[in-house]
Amino acid sequence: MVLVSYILAPTLAFCNSYGTGLTDWNLSSTYGKIGLFIIASLVGSDGGVMAGLAACGVMMSIVSTAADLMQDFKIGYLTLSSAKSMFVSQLMGTAMGCVIAPLTFWLFWTAFEVGSPDSPYKAPYAVIYREMAILGIEGFLELPKHCLALYCGFFVGALLVNLLRDVTPKKISQFIPIPMVMAVPFYIGAYFTIDMFVGTVILFIWERINRKDAEDYAGAIASGLICGDGIWTIPSAILLIFRINPPICMYFGPSASS
Repeated sequence: MVLVSYILAPTLAFCNSYGTGLTDWNLSSTYGKIGLFIIASLVGSDGGVMAGLAACGVMMSIVSTAADLMQDFKIGYLTLSSAKSMFVSQLMGTAMGCVIAPLTFWLFWTAFEVGSPDSPYKAPYAVIYREMAILGIEGFLELPKHCLALYCGFFVGALLVNLLRDVTPKKISQFIPIPMVMAVPFYIGAYFTIDMFVGTVILFIWERINRKDAEDYAGAIASGLICGDGIWTIPSAILLIFRINPPICMYFGPSASS
């Protein structure tokens, strides 16, 4: 199963690096969960949890490295650096990580009680991913009602929209949304779309005022705003300092408890 994970991972790594180039978000954990559920369901109850967690670790490591390489290429493009030197540096860093990361983990594992509730290193995600692996070995039958049908429908829909973007002229395709970018707010939250909408409006106005400056500096400015999430983080911190609570509280629960 580890070999299968290594065979499947490059395809997912390409998808993740493409998505990172579009959105500046590394969704390696999502692809790790895909590997976790697939391998855990294939193995079943006899070792499926361990196999799923191992596959998840392999997937996340590979697709995350691919996304980091895409980020390095983007930075190299913006700073007029050599693409070859960026790639060689990435290879050197990955090779060093193969030695340094296990040694660092071994140091923490021997010096601290990793995963213990009383330890400063509780590793809460370990519990979450183990529960997901347990859910995965039960297969598709334990998913919520119509979950698999919705998944297949959205998957086919995304393929059709991408195909439509590729076959239509540019003057039409520029108005067709990119499914991968549309999927990001569903994963990390709708607040992401507010930042992107404000940035799009700024870029639209900027291009009308000075297209040359917009083409030269939009990427760098957008990267800074995305990395710092500076549009909402500062007002949010100010509201938190002054103990200002939102005027409305929204709660979703089963009809019986409501």
